[in-house]
Amino acid sequence: MAGDGYNLYCPVSKACELLEPRWTLLLLCEMWSGSTHFNEIRRGVPGMSPTLMSKRLREMEANGLVARTANSSTGDISYTTTKVADELEPIVDALGRWAHRNVDAEVTLEKLDAKLLMWNIRRKIDIRALPQRRRSVIEFTYPELPQDEQSYWLISKPGMPIDLCALDPGHDVDLFVSADLKAMTSAWIGLSSLKAEISRGKISLTGDRAIAASIDSWLVRSSLAEC
Repeated sequence: MAGDGYNLYCPVSKACELLEPRWTLLLLCEMWSGSTHFNEIRRGVPGMSPTLMSKRLREMEANGLVARTANSSTGDISYTTTKVADELEPIVDALGRWAHRNVDAEVTLEKLDAKLLMWNIRRKIDIRALPQRRRSVIEFTYPELPQDEQSYWLISKPGMPIDLCALDPGHDVDLFVSADLKAMTSAWIGLSSLKAEISRGKISLTGDRAIAASIDSWLVRSSLAEC
């Protein structure tokens, strides 16, 4: 690392040497959000190749940011952030809030990714605001995308975490959500609102009226939407 660093004694330069390698902060963010297994983490950083992700996780482990543990019974490998890394979480959150306030909305919405958006939506769903005694299925469709990339299904089952499917699970759908990808992304990160995008006709809801009416309750937006 010394050869690639700033070769300065400044503490800020030393912090940058640990954190600047591309994807490092995004990997930490994904782990802070609850992902612990390789494929889980990768779903939160879809633009990163598996080879680079393996390399970066090894570097982060060597630098004391990530702990790697193996389950002796199953052989499963899990990755968790260390106390050293966790001290950074409020700092990174503040950085995100600064960007939310100061980076132009059009720049923020320039690169859209439905898979990443739905992965993030899935983890923020408030299952308590959905029917508690039965399975609920909500299909999101982004018509402007290629047909095999248009649809995603969120499945809520009593006592189970929310499941996200990119292939039709074959269940009856309770609510169909058809949306412009830019509009849904804007609403979720707080650059606009669900109500505004629905009023503009950029998001439409068809199906179970109770689930549709409570969308602001179960579709919890990004924490940055509060900025």
